[in-house]
Amino acid sequence: MKIKIICVGKIKENFYKEAITEYAKRLSKFTSFSVIEVSDEKTDEKASLKENELVLSKEGKRILEQIGNDDYVISLCIEGKSLSSVDFSKKISEIMLNGYSNIAFLIGGSLGLSDEVKKRSDFKLSFSEMTFPHQLMRVILTEQIYRAFKIINNEPYHK
Repeated sequence: MKIKIICVGKIKENFYKEAITEYAKRLSKFTSFSVIEVSDEKTDEKASLKENELVLSKEGKRILEQIGNDDYVISLCIEGKSLSSVDFSKKISEIMLNGYSNIAFLIGGSLGLSDEVKKRSDFKLSFSEMTFPHQLMRVILTEQIYRAFKIINNEPYHK
């Protein structure tokens, strides 16, 4: 199983980088794991709807270029389905049982994900109705992927 997170922008804060590195190290026991960063577009807070759609489209094209034909694609978006950690682990197991060996998780930039990216998704996942900074979301997602593999392998992990 290969898991990758495809995300918009770079992480600048060391504490986020360290957390992701730690969970990636723990995940290496279970799966191949990588993070692919695509460049973000500068957005003006006063940008028009059309300008924002152009930003989403450009970032979306960069994301789509990183998705393999055989990837099972999970987009993180607010309109996605919420799962408990146990149900998330069942979802990953189900994906593996259905013959997929690659999962690509997608995290958009400050404006989210383009419609084109969402259409390419096999599953839309929501962690909350709240909005999180995309840097923090990478940490949360990486931890939950690690937790899922602990659950799948019947290994103890703090609750």
